Amino acid sequence: MYSSIEKYIEYLMNQTTPDKPVWNIEAIRQGKKMGWNYIDGCMMISLINLWKETGKAKYFDFVKNFIDYYIDDDGNILGFKMEDYNLDNINEGRVLFDLYDETKDEKYLKAIEMVYKQIETQPKNSKGSFWHKQIYHDQVWLDGLFMAQIFYYRYQKLKGRSIEPILSQFRNVEKYMKDPNTGLYYHGYDETATMFWANEKGLSANFWLRSMGWYIAALSDITSFLDENSAEKEEFKGYLKNAIDSVLKFKDEESNLFWQVVDKAGKEGNYLETSGSALIAFAILRAVNCGNLPESYFEVGKAIFDGICKKYLTQNDDGTLELKGICLVAGLGPEKNPRRDGSYEYYISEPIVSTDAKGVAPFIMAFVELKKKLG
Repeated sequence: MYSSIEKYIEYLMNQTTPDKPVWNIEAIRQGKKMGWNYIDGCMMISLINLWKETGKAKYFDFVKNFIDYYIDDDGNILGFKMEDYNLDNINEGRVLFDLYDETKDEKYLKAIEMVYKQIETQPKNSKGSFWHKQIYHDQVWLDGLFMAQIFYYRYQKLKGRSIEPILSQFRNVEKYMKDPNTGLYYHGYDETATMFWANEKGLSANFWLRSMGWYIAALSDITSFLDENSAEKEEFKGYLKNAIDSVLKFKDEESNLFWQVVDKAGKEGNYLETSGSALIAFAILRAVNCGNLPESYFEVGKAIFDGICKKYLTQNDDGTLELKGICLVAGLGPEKNPRRDGSYEYYISEPIVSTDAKGVAPFIMAFVELKKKLG
């Protein structure tokens, strides 16, 4: 089974050009002109990780060629709109550090600075957490921790600056967005508690799987970077273990996958979802590989990954593979889109697709962590 996954990845790469990535189903459906975006960014991160593990130049070369389509020699980025203050747009910037480290091409440093300008002026709430986007005023979404904080961390380390502004944003999630009864995390938090989807504490109504997956994956990443034996390392290892232990209580025991609305197992319309399950598998496996979870968790992460393969990695008549069961998109508001109200009915109403990078990329990221153990 595992041997066919790299063939699947190569198939996707062969079907893709930078202006027409086969895995960006949102753009394909909307007929949008391609620009710098987090969906492609997820794939670039997964392929850079695969290159680091396998040493196969084809993965690095693919990422470099893809990114080079969007960046000129002065570091200008095609389709990057800083004025949107959209945290999603930070995500693809993570691979710029890897490209610079490998090539020493100054254009990547210039592009890093271009992305950092957004971080520097990103609106924040009174607690120091970034707004998710300019149009989502005063709001923190779990997604944003994955989209922005790893780039931010790497930039601060590059410049020898404090990482406290990053760590504090994770602490804010733990303090304000975590349900004390289940240990699960709400998708969104509005500090003003005025949004139509927010309760009196400013929280959205449900636990959406992929948003929690984004957060736990970011938590696993950031914990892996912290200095050994530091107080911060121990603190974040605690957050990570508690988050994983809490979500594992809601795992479907038969499939080893998680539900689109995490705590509503078997409710009509709910389904076992690929992308969030893959993010949690990645977070667990990475944490084990970095010594941030006990070795016993490796088999737990592997079982989730194997469950995805069994249920959703299917073979077409022509022999090609296809990864199914991926929620296309979900969000909260804004005011002009009242359908996105954070209700159970909303989360199960969004399209379910195959091949989308929001599922494929975490699947590859988890696969890389498996390869570190299994070869």
